[in-house]
This record gives sequence, structure tokens and C-alpha cells, in this order.
Amino acid sequence: MKFSLFYEIPVAKPWSRDSELRAYHETLEQAVEADRRGWHGFWTVEHHFLEEFSHCSNPEVLYGAVAAKTENLRIGYGVRLQPQPYNHPVRSAESVAVLDLISNGRVDYGTGRSTTRIELEGFGIHPNQTREMWRESVETTIGCWVNDEYEFEGKYWQMPRRRVLPKPIQDPHPPVFGATGSRDGHTMMGELGLGLCSFSLGTPIEELKHHLSVYREASDNCTAPLGSTVNNQTIVFAMVNCAPSTEQSFEVAKPNFEWYVERSTEIIGELPRWLEELETPDASYDYLERSRRAVDKGRHREVTFESLLDMGAVISGNPDEVGEQCQAFKDAGADVLLCLLNPYNVSHESSMQTIDLVSRHVLPQFT
Repeated sequence: MKFSLFYEIPVAKPWSRDSELRAYHETLEQAVEADRRGWHGFWTVEHHFLEEFSHCSNPEVLYGAVAAKTENLRIGYGVRLQPQPYNHPVRSAESVAVLDLISNGRVDYGTGRSTTRIELEGFGIHPNQTREMWRESVETTIGCWVNDEYEFEGKYWQMPRRRVLPKPIQDPHPPVFGATGSRDGHTMMGELGLGLCSFSLGTPIEELKHHLSVYREASDNCTAPLGSTVNNQTIVFAMVNCAPSTEQSFEVAKPNFEWYVERSTEIIGELPRWLEELETPDASYDYLERSRRAVDKGRHREVTFESLLDMGAVISGNPDEVGEQCQAFKDAGADVLLCLLNPYNVSHESSMQTIDLVSRHVLPQFT
């Protein structure tokens, strides 16, 4: 199993004039350190309007800076939002290709459809259209990469024959991943031959293991991949903190991990409520009903760090404990573990400490 950094780029209140400045420069410093210490990759989200939670709205600019300052880190879109008007598929193809050239072929292309009302509604996107848009956009982006000239006449996008430039350096194209949090989504990504970004929040390790096995079975049986080849890599994410002692790690992790779960549940729980208001049910979002019910009953505020740790849904402790917890993710079938080091208000010093301790004590166990 390989280890990558994963960022929302939160900016906790109260804000000062340089809060966002520090958040971005600290993220870059952490990426450079991880590259120097042998980590596998660097991924961020694309989010909009999610104050405090994520100020990472234009990540491809950040990726260019990371590419320039590092030598070996894979750079992952985690994820590029595909529905219109978030990102046009041709612009996505161009963005990835330029980054692939700058980074000498270090791009992993994660794709997704968006699962929050605040973002979809803000961009005027109807939730019932997102899965269809996602697939059409991904197909079109790949078509732009692998064809010298390309034209398409889809439901949502059209283009007469054009030569989309530049082309990525990876052959036949950068690895493509699909993000999902539902069981049927895991099956779908496998059936389409896409790599998996399993972004299930607070999922017990045994449930994650089952989801990954469902994906593997579907991927093994894929005969008509969406991309040029089947990408069967599994990527999972977890909040991670490592300190010299258990107590020191728990002191940092507990308030920040709990805040992240509470706020995430509130954000995604709004989508089922919105679908009800629109009177347009969508079974593909049914898995978010659990979040809505939790918010309605206030149960999301009762989730504790201790319960998350017991489920194996988060990673925290001294280096030996963190190594054991990471092994559980490997045993569940994860190829890459995205480590969310600063889910809310974790200090730069603590994040750098986690990078240092994981580099020295944990990474060697998985090489």
C-alpha cells in the first residue's frame, strides 16, 4: 500500500487577512517535505462555497506549483467536478494534459459528480442530471486525449472536429478514477474499468473491505472500459494524525476529527432534503439519507473520536499504533491511502510531525 497526502485546505475562523495565504503556503511546504521523504502522491479536492471546511476551489493552479516544487509525487485530482458548468470536458482534458507535461507524467485524474446542495445549487445544476453528466464528460475528456482530432455530439456537450492540444505524456493517457461513497457506485466504477476513489466518510473498516471486494469483482469482469485500459487501483481516505505518544495524538485528533465528521454530515445531508423539495427523487443519492436522518435527529453531533477509532475509520496514535491501523486498510484491499492530515484546525507543526513520523516508522513497513 502506498501513502499520499490529501487536502481539503480548511481555514478555521476567526479569519485574518493572511489566513488563506498561510493555508496554501503550508500545504506547499508539506508537499515538498512528503516528496523528499518518499511519499507516493498529493491529492486535493475541488470544492466551492464551503467556508472553513474547504477553500480549495481552483486546485489545478496549486497542482502546477506542486509539480514545480517536487520531483516524484503523483499529483491527483481528488476530484475534478464533471457536471456543467463546473468544468467543460475539453477544458478538463487541457488542464490535465498541461499538468502531465509539466510534471513529467505524474498525474492521476480523479473524477466526480458532486454531492452537496450548496455547490450544485450555486452553479445551477439539477442533481438528477449529475451522474449522466459525469459519464458523458469523462468519456469526452478521454476522447480528447486519445484522438488526434475529435468531435462529439452528446446530450450536454457538443464540439465539431477539433485537435485538442496539448496531449498528455502518459500513454495511453493518465489513470482515470471515479469517486463514490455508495455500494452501487463501487460496482459501477468497476464495471466501467475506472480506478476507485472510495470516499466513504466514517466507514467501519469491515464495511470498507466489503465495498472494495464488490469493486474488485466488477473490475475483474470489465471487458469494455471507459478508458483505454482497465485501471483497477483502489484509493481510500482516512483522517490521520501521528505523534510521539498516544495521548499527544489523541489531543490533536479528537476535536478536529469530530468537527470534520459533524460538518461533512451537515453538508451532504442537505442534498436529500433538496431532492425532496424539488420533488425529484434520485436513487443514486439514497446513500446520503443516512446523513440527513442523522442531522435531523442531531445524532451527527454525538459521533465521537473514540467510536471512529474503534471502527477503524480514522488513524491516530503513536507510530506503532498508526502502523497497525494502516495495516488494516491494506488488509481491506487498499492500494493507496490518502492521508487527510488537517481536517479542520490541525497546526502546520502537527501535520509536519505526522509526515516525519510516518516517513520514518510507517512507510518502511509497506515497501
